[in-house]
Amino acid sequence: MLIEITDPADPRLDDYIRLRDVNLRKHLESERGLFIAEGEKVIRRAIEAGYPPRSFLLAERWLSSLSDVLADHDQIPVYRVTEELAEQVTGFHVHRGALASLHRQQRHTVDDLLALDRLVVAEDIVDHTNVGAILRSAAGLGWQGALLTQRSADPLYRRSIKVSMGSVFSLPWARLEDWGGAVGMLHEHGFRTVALALANDAVDLDQARRLLQSDQQTKIAILLGTEGAGLSRRWIDQSSLVAKIPMYAGIDSLNVAAATAVACYALGPSGHDRPTSA
Repeated sequence: MLIEITDPADPRLDDYIRLRDVNLRKHLESERGLFIAEGEKVIRRAIEAGYPPRSFLLAERWLSSLSDVLADHDQIPVYRVTEELAEQVTGFHVHRGALASLHRQQRHTVDDLLALDRLVVAEDIVDHTNVGAILRSAAGLGWQGALLTQRSADPLYRRSIKVSMGSVFSLPWARLEDWGGAVGMLHEHGFRTVALALANDAVDLDQARRLLQSDQQTKIAILLGTEGAGLSRRWIDQSSLVAKIPMYAGIDSLNVAAATAVACYALGPSGHDRPTSA
């Protein structure tokens, strides 16, 4: 359903207003039950994952490349706009020229995640870029799901989705209700928990891997802390192991997203379980 829009104040574009205003978007997206996908590849991945579209906001040049998606959803409004108008509405230059508003759905529960074998667990990671990168690394390196505390950033926020390249649609994730009891709950469900932290009793990741293998441990959860302070003392003290990444050149640690990628590779599937090519 192609609709030409020439007025940036047209209320039909309200799903797309001020995409960089995090506080506004949190309220608006929660209230309306929506999220925004940016770029052709991410839009396709959201649709393929089964999220129903509400509308599309497209510059002329994207109508043909997304024609198959639009044909499959021919009752959904397609707002054709100039790139200048899109910038007025969204508050920034949408360099990919393609946006979609989709219905927000919570696909998985904590119980679903606890039935898996390899999880990453994010404690109060509030940066959307880091959350997106963490989920992308977890998915790409063979981990099965992610648990996030209530204060962690929204995986379905536009920036998280973009950085994850749509991994948030394929990797199961859920929110933890009880922060204080989270580590104990993981232990009750058979997980060995590995806290990434710069603690005095931390072992190198290689040693952590050997310890887990010697226990023939298959259920593993990596605990990840905030960008500044790191993991809480409570989670560190409750964890099965505390591990660190050996560092050089006077650098004490990596960004949490980079550290996640290293840990997921070091503690993830090995040998014949790893794919032969990326």
